[in-house]
Amino acid sequence: MTTIRIRTLTRDDAPALYTFEMANRKWFEQHIDARGDAFYTQDAVRRHVGELVDAHTRGQWHACVLADENGTIVGRANLKEIDIVAGRAEVGYRIAGTHIGRGLATMALRHLIDLARDQWKLHTLTGVATEQNAASFKVLEKCGFRLLVPLPGVAVVLGTPVNGRVYELAIAGYVKPTK
Repeated sequence: MTTIRIRTLTRDDAPALYTFEMANRKWFEQHIDARGDAFYTQDAVRRHVGELVDAHTRGQWHACVLADENGTIVGRANLKEIDIVAGRAEVGYRIAGTHIGRGLATMALRHLIDLARDQWKLHTLTGVATEQNAASFKVLEKCGFRLLVPLPGVAVVLGTPVNGRVYELAIAGYVKPTK
């Protein structure tokens, strides 16, 4: 069995992240907004990684990658739009199509919860998922998030507007699962 570790994104991850994004583009676009062709170049991904690393330095984002022992990226997870004053952030994660069903999204989300609580001292997290991505609903609920509101027209997936749901977790009440 391959060991997967999650860690903070670095600028050195740009080539592996480019490979990950290219390999999983069609998979992701079945569930979420498409990024557009301009994103899928090595230079664009390198700039994207640089922006995320800079946003981390400014305390606005905490981007992570899930990688195997060979450095192959098999997932991403982010604390987005960190607001220290309000004590809030949004979570986001995406797992390679070849690695779904292995508990990696749950592992990534639990890692984000730990980061939010321990490093960023946040008290509330939100997560949004589209109706096409019911597996994300299950992951959010498994990690203690509660449905907050439906969100009509949250994304355009395969050319069609889709609805979603907003979930919320009050971290003060979060108890890390033992499993």
